[in-house]
Amino acid sequence: MQSEQHIIDGLRSGFRQRASYEKLLYAQFDYFIREGCRKYALSRDDSFSAYSDAVLSAILNIINDRFDGRSSLKTYLFRIFSNKCIDQVRKNSINRQLPHQTAPVAELLSQLPDKARSVIDQLIHRDTKQAVLECLEQIGQRCKEVLLFFEEGYTDSEIAEKLAYNSAAVVKTTRLRCLEKIRDRMQNRLSHGRNV
Repeated sequence: MQSEQHIIDGLRSGFRQRASYEKLLYAQFDYFIREGCRKYALSRDDSFSAYSDAVLSAILNIINDRFDGRSSLKTYLFRIFSNKCIDQVRKNSINRQLPHQTAPVAELLSQLPDKARSVIDQLIHRDTKQAVLECLEQIGQRCKEVLLFFEEGYTDSEIAEKLAYNSAAVVKTTRLRCLEKIRDRMQNRLSHGRNV
């Protein structure tokens, strides 16, 4: 276990050395992920995402001298992590409250003859695929690359190597964020009945 000051000094060092200290910081407190699952009843992916976001925020604040050292690095990071968890809990509860429009469509489809149902299923699939492709174009080149590599079966480690990310954990965080962007855009399309 590295001293907090050693990690802080390393993060403030040059770009080349910084990557190894970012990994040290990430690994030093990664048990927060379990705490997020326990304390906030988050899924592992949601808690992982909150932790990754918290670490990224802490790193940026340390690099930009916005961390003044009045608290320990652990306390500081946990405060950011807690706020990210609370944001995720709010987001999850809002998503649960959104009306789900798939049940009525499925119910209506079940009442159609098999041939008509097959045609409508194909139309829905084609429209959904087109909507996802449009959203993919809107979320940025980096997101698009990560998601397309993942869709082709590359692991997070392989994607990290291909796209020069620091680690597989960073790729996973990026991938989850990108998927969240697509999901948000798709929900907007459904709720507004139009392109976003």
